[in-house]
Formats: sequence, structure tokens, C-alpha cells
Amino acid sequence: MAGKNNQKITGTGLISEMDRYLFGQGTHYEIYEKLGAHPRKWKGKEGFYFAVWAPHAVSVSVVGDFNQWDPEANPMTVLDTSGIYECFIPDLTAGQLYKYAVTTKAGKLLFKADPYAYQAEFRPGTASITSDISGFKWGDDSWMKKRGEQIPEESPMSIYEVHLGSWKKKNRPEKEGYYTYKEAAFELAEYVKTMGYTHVELMGIAEHPFDGSWGYQVTGYYAPTSRYGTPQEFMYFVNYLHKKGIGVILDWVPAHFPRDAHGLADFDGEPLYEYADSRKGEHPDWGTKVFDYEKHEVSNFLIANALYWIKEYHIDGLRVDAVASMLYLDYGRKDGQWIANKYGGNQNLEAIEFFRHLNSIVKTRGNGAMVIAEESTAWPSVTHAPEDNGLGFTFKWNMGWMHDFLEYMKLDPYFRKYNHNKMTFGLTYFTSENFILVLSHDEVVHLKCSMINKMPGYYTDKFANLKAGYTFMFGHPGKKLLFMGQDFGQLHEWDEKVSLDWHLTEEDEHKSLQAYVRDLLHIYTKYPAMYEADEDWEGFQWINANDGDRSIFSFMRRAKDLKKSLLFVCSFTPIERPDYQLGVPKKGTYTLLLDNKHGLYQPSEKPPVFRAVKQECDGQPYCINLPLPAYGTAILRFT
Repeated sequence: MAGKNNQKITGTGLISEMDRYLFGQGTHYEIYEKLGAHPRKWKGKEGFYFAVWAPHAVSVSVVGDFNQWDPEANPMTVLDTSGIYECFIPDLTAGQLYKYAVTTKAGKLLFKADPYAYQAEFRPGTASITSDISGFKWGDDSWMKKRGEQIPEESPMSIYEVHLGSWKKKNRPEKEGYYTYKEAAFELAEYVKTMGYTHVELMGIAEHPFDGSWGYQVTGYYAPTSRYGTPQEFMYFVNYLHKKGIGVILDWVPAHFPRDAHGLADFDGEPLYEYADSRKGEHPDWGTKVFDYEKHEVSNFLIANALYWIKEYHIDGLRVDAVASMLYLDYGRKDGQWIANKYGGNQNLEAIEFFRHLNSIVKTRGNGAMVIAEESTAWPSVTHAPEDNGLGFTFKWNMGWMHDFLEYMKLDPYFRKYNHNKMTFGLTYFTSENFILVLSHDEVVHLKCSMINKMPGYYTDKFANLKAGYTFMFGHPGKKLLFMGQDFGQLHEWDEKVSLDWHLTEEDEHKSLQAYVRDLLHIYTKYPAMYEADEDWEGFQWINANDGDRSIFSFMRRAKDLKKSLLFVCSFTPIERPDYQLGVPKKGTYTLLLDNKHGLYQPSEKPPVFRAVKQECDGQPYCINLPLPAYGTAILRFT
């Protein structure tokens, strides 16, 4: 607290000169503990302390149910030249609605939600809520210890991307049948554990007013959305998943924010959180505002927010949305709609520095937490260290692989031989970054079709195609991500307003696909060959990358110790190959772990074993005869 070390005290003293200095420098990484609304004791009285940054305002006050929303009732005091306003309201308790009443230089009165509020009102309400997030009893010590010791790049990561509001719904009128955080914790953990995913990635958890934005137009960056419960209930959700051995990743949106009147836009009557020049401060395509990364207080707001989720909610990773829109000044803009940087280029130099700052701080303070870039261009060195001229992200979504993979999978099998390179091209650059292979929500909306309906052929062909595609994906170097519903063949496009069609999991083809994906997931986590050397040519080797005429791909995956290596075969035509010969690297036996007809073989089932014959094939010294059915897949183990 202020007063120690003989610091100058103004106002209440609850925000010190050092607090204000660090905030102005952009390095107050716990600023959320000072700005916002917090239960405090001052002058012997319990109550709530409020502080807000509004440097352009003429005056600011706190309004709420407790003072009949009267702007005259609880005026705030500005602290020197910092632009921070503060006040203490005695006897105020948690659970009260409030906003800031901001008087602008133009004489307008704005009612703004608290940018640092820990809790927000359920839509269509837009008020903040006084909240105390201290005192939660965490029980995930072993998980957190393990996380801090792991090397993410060498660890298994298979992500289940979830939109909580439409994963499942309850048959009840309250909050449109949304599951609460607690209800979701039980059922989601059970499903994810059974299937074999290692992580859940949640879309849209920070408070947002419009369901159709899926949580990507945020008004409450520090508030878990009230759609599913309170901050403490969200802590329960994360804690429960951790105790079940499941990581939690959040989508995080530092790229832009909406224009809603109660939000960050023109917060104190003028551009504050956004760039003042609309050529930098607005996204024409999205109708949103762009954060001004040049302002230290704004970058501090965002970096502290990242650390807030990691520290206060034990979040294991943040997936940063729309990174490309931040890096390029001309992103989504025509000539004349953007300003070049001081060197005449289209790179946003402040955003580059922001990412390097963010990722450096998370690396040193995040106890193994990841930062993942959704970066859709060929920007170099996204996952390289800042000191090596990189951006410092832990992983990057491989959007190029996703595009090529889906274009290939949508083709009639007859035409796949003319597009063979779409499946092999990703292997020319897989060592350039730490990649995650993604089939996300973006690929199953806006008339793009569900994953199963992208597949060609008759009904049964679609499932066989998708099994082959998923097998190739799981064998390909890179961590994995599937959006909810893709693992059982959801038929209709994703719609955030309705639940997934879980009844499909009782139908034969859907049940078979779900079981097959479950088998792939369990093989993935069991065998280090699948994940240990994802960015290293030592971990991957083609057997035959050029069998375009038959549309068959074969390759090996190796662990660092070269033990229990795996061999993959994927055929993408409906032609049976009873006489298929496959080159293998050494003599010995090759045990079939999984194929598309049977799925995973259990040891008790005496899985098929193939003995290598000394005969050159596919450039290898040995070969095995491996009959391939239509759309045949095989994963074999050898040592």
C-alpha cells in the first residue's frame, strides 16, 4: 500500500505513485488489482474501492442501484495527472450493479461499464457487478506443478474446441437452457476424458453482448461471461478439469472491440483504447475498433488481462484471435484506408512490439502457460523467440495446412490424383514453426458445410473419407484441434443458437466415426512418436509421398528415442488394394494398431502382425504386404 517507503499519497492512497508510474510505463502487470472495483477497508470502514482510467473526462462518478444511478451521488477524484479517477463507497457489498458516469469535454454524460470489472450483468443488461474473486480453494496443485515442468512442444496436445452455449443445452427456460459452468464441468470432463483429448479450448468466455459474435467482440475483458455463471463458478470449472487431467485454453481477443455504447469505444468521450485515426483505429470489414498498442496504458490493460486469466483462473493457454489483422496495417483495407509505418511498410510496429512484450512476460510469469497465434499469413518466425527476431508465440495455427487439406478432401476421389501435392505441401514447411493443425469452428459455418458434408460420395463414403482424412491429420506433424461435433459427424452446420445433435451418436455410422476418432486420440497420447518431435525431420519420414495415381500416402513417425515408431498408410480412393506392397525400413514385425474397418486392436484380440521381407520397395530395403480396403487406413507399430 502507499505510505510505505515515504511515497507521496494523494486521494485515498490505495493507488500509489509507483502504481501510476508503472501503469504509465505499461509494466504494471497486476494493474487489475488496483483499477476496477475491489472490496477494501478504508478509514475503518468496509466497502468497495473504485478506480478507472479516463484522462479526457471532465469528471467521473460511480452510479448503480445503491445510489439510484445518480451521477451526483458518488463523485470520483482524479489522481494528479495520471487520468485515474478513484473513490471509496462504504458499506457497499459484492453483487451490486454499477457503471461509471463520465462527463466528456463536449458536455455529454456517458454511462460506461467498468473495463476492469470481474463480473458483468447477463445480457441484455450491460452493467458491471461488484465482485470479490478472492478465497477460492484450488485443488489442482499437481496439475500446475506438472504444467510448469513440461515442454509444450514435446508434449501431446489434442484440443477439443467448444462453444459452451451450444455444446449441450438444458430443457429449462432460465438463460435459454445454457449449462452452468459447474454443469458443463462434469459432463464435458467426462466426454473429453473418454474420447482422449488433452485440452479443451473455450470460445468466447470474456463478457460480450451479442451471441452472434461468438465471444469475439468483447466488452468485459476481465469478466467471465454471466451466461454460464459467476467468476467463482468458472474457477470451479477450470479446477475440476485440471483435477481430471484436462487443460483449459481460452480464446483471447486483443485485436479489436465493438462500438457498443457501454463498452471501450470512445470511453471518455474521445478515442482512448483505440487509435484516434480511423485509418488505424477501425476495421472496415468488422465495424469494430482497433486497440492503440502505442499507448502504454492500453498495452498494459491487455497484457495484464492475459496474466489475469493465467494467474487468477489457472488458464493453461490463450489462443490469440485475428493476429494477422494486428500485424498488417492494410489488413481488410483498400488503398487510402490505411497509413504506412515510419519506414513506409504495412507492418504495425507497435503490434509487433506488443506481441514480443506479451509473450516474453507470459514465458517468465506464466508457469508454462501457452500463447497460441491464429495467424493466417506467411509472417515469418511467429513462434521464434523475440531475441531471434520472432514474435515469441508458443504455437501457431497452421491455416495453410487446413486450407489445402480441406480442398483435397472435398474433391471427388477421381480428381485427387491431380491434387496430390495439396496433402504433401505442408510437409515442406512443417519445421518452420511450432504448428497446431486445426479444423476449427470457422470451417463449419457460413455455408461451408459441416465436416461430414464436405466429404464426397454416398452417405457411407462420407464417413470412410473422413476416417481417412482424420488418420492423415493425426499422423501429420503438429498438435491437433477438432471443433465439437466433428468427431461424430455432426450433419448440419454449427449454429450457436442450438445444441449439437447428440442423438446422432446412437446411429451406426456416427457411432463408428466417433469410436474411430477416440481410437486415434488414444493412440496419439500413448505413443511419443506422435508428438515428441513435431518440428523436427527426425520425427517424420516419407515412405512414399509420390503415389498420386493411387492417391495413397505412407510415412513414418518416430519418437526421440526411436522406440515404438509408427507407420501410417492412408488411401483416398474407393479402390481396394488386396496386393498393396509397402516399403519398410528394417526387418522384423509390424503390428497393426488400427485400421478403418476394425478401429483400434486390443492386445486380447491378437492384432494382425506383418513380417518384413528383404525386398526393396518405396526406396526402403524391406517390404510388407498390407491389403488395403476402399479408403483404407492403417497405423502399424515397429521397433
